[in-house]
Amino acid sequence: MDWIDVIILAIVEGLTEFLPVSSTGHMIIAQSLLGIENSEFIKAFIVNIQFGTILSVVVLYWKNFFKSLNFYFKLFVAFIPAAIIGLIFGDYIDQLLENVAVVAVSLLLGGIVLLFVDKWFNKPDENKQEVTYPKAFKIGLFQCIAMIPGVSRSAATIIGGMTQKLTRKNAAEFSFFLAVPTMFAASAYKLLKTYKIIEPQHIKFLLAGNIFAFIVALIAIKTFIALLTRYGFKAFGYYRIAVGVLLLVLLALGVDLKII
Repeated sequence: MDWIDVIILAIVEGLTEFLPVSSTGHMIIAQSLLGIENSEFIKAFIVNIQFGTILSVVVLYWKNFFKSLNFYFKLFVAFIPAAIIGLIFGDYIDQLLENVAVVAVSLLLGGIVLLFVDKWFNKPDENKQEVTYPKAFKIGLFQCIAMIPGVSRSAATIIGGMTQKLTRKNAAEFSFFLAVPTMFAASAYKLLKTYKIIEPQHIKFLLAGNIFAFIVALIAIKTFIALLTRYGFKAFGYYRIAVGVLLLVLLALGVDLKII
């Protein structure tokens, strides 16, 4: 791993984390195309640069994080399902993270779903925009689907919010808020498990990765909200389908895309 790899992976993470295109899937694809060895540090790096993207949400929506304790309780309720599933199936999920075919199929199927999401669920109730505890829990259940690489945590939770009659904008913003405890827990847990393998020269890579991911995520969030509010999900759906099909074609042609 060199500085070019660090910058590319950080940009991919910051750009895709909050878009409904699967940041995990794109990180796996980027790692495969760059030919980066799947060492323990690389696994830790990919997870821990999420701290930068988490910070971008806190910076952009800092007022929401000082509203009330009720805000945090709702996030905790939404976080519970993913925490339980993650603890039970963590090892199996780690195995799926190395499978490019799973990512390709998830991108393709998820893209097809996004083509119809606005038709199915874009029926907000302007009088019911508050995220209640039951709504938070249901959105949290949708987040569990995103543990399959390529599904997209952002897409799953935004759709979950829309099923609860939230507007696309409000569903997306709650998705961003929910990302903070979810990604923080995943990053902290990974750091706790791998801190012993992090050497002094690795620290500069982690710092740089988080800085780049933070800056790119700031831009991506603002752009995504504007695009989603105005145009909906279709463009993201077509993109996912194109990437998924391309990966499947490459795999069918025998191109070695597996992570080293």
